[in-house]
Amino acid sequence: MKLAEWLESTGTKRSAFAKQVGLSPASVTALCNDARAWISRETAERIAEATGHAVTPNDFLGLTAPRIRGLPVTDTVQSRVQLAIEAIARGEMVVVTDDDDRENEGDLILAASLATPEKMAFVIRNTSGIVCTPVPASEAKRLRLEPMVANNDAPMGTAFTVSIDVRHGTTTGISAEERTNTVRALANPNMGAGDFVRPGHVFPLIAKDGGVLMRSGHTEAAVDLCRLAGLPPIGVIAELVNDDGTVQRGPQVTAFAEKHGLHRISVADLIAYRQAREKLVTR
Repeated sequence: MKLAEWLESTGTKRSAFAKQVGLSPASVTALCNDARAWISRETAERIAEATGHAVTPNDFLGLTAPRIRGLPVTDTVQSRVQLAIEAIARGEMVVVTDDDDRENEGDLILAASLATPEKMAFVIRNTSGIVCTPVPASEAKRLRLEPMVANNDAPMGTAFTVSIDVRHGTTTGISAEERTNTVRALANPNMGAGDFVRPGHVFPLIAKDGGVLMRSGHTEAAVDLCRLAGLPPIGVIAELVNDDGTVQRGPQVTAFAEKHGLHRISVADLIAYRQAREKLVTR
């Protein structure tokens, strides 16, 4: 039995199971959703014991091939994230998923500085239509982007600011072209607080300093990806939805990315990429 099937059939939360077997929730999600995820024999045996051997090490054989597309298994996460960063640098969109114990969703992400009306129209068509722009806290302060509410009690603590439109050339602000103008202006360091009107049709989000290493959210992932791509650290994100308006999850997100030829990574992948490449402590 596959791990995802066992969790669903027993009603076990991934976060609780992760704690039981000594893994992070993101790692358990990767083992459930990602055919390229790596697992050690020891971890597979712990999972077998925790599931009463309903899930055996043999059930992970498809996840443990020694090489994938010519790359060592330990390099696949690094390769996936690097390809996503390069796509962002070219102005392309990528799909980023988070853990099922957070929002369990996929977001379209692109760099605000390279947005176009065509890309914005694609985003609006395939998502909830709520277009957000993650920004570093320093930029939010410089542009006087005040929190939307004084007391943020949203479940995930997403740091919405008051919505904005760029002041010059905006009529209604709702079109793909005018929302593109707003996000590009937000990524322009020559713009100031007075260049935006409030409220508007674009929703800035304040990212935590330290990015995904401090908060494992799409907001921080967007800022990190733009920064790693050498672009202004302002992203554009929106949540993928199905034609009936329901949120895309798991296999639906994977199918969407494959259909449109978009690179797909998880927030957990980005965390692992940064941890492997950055020196976090200076002595």
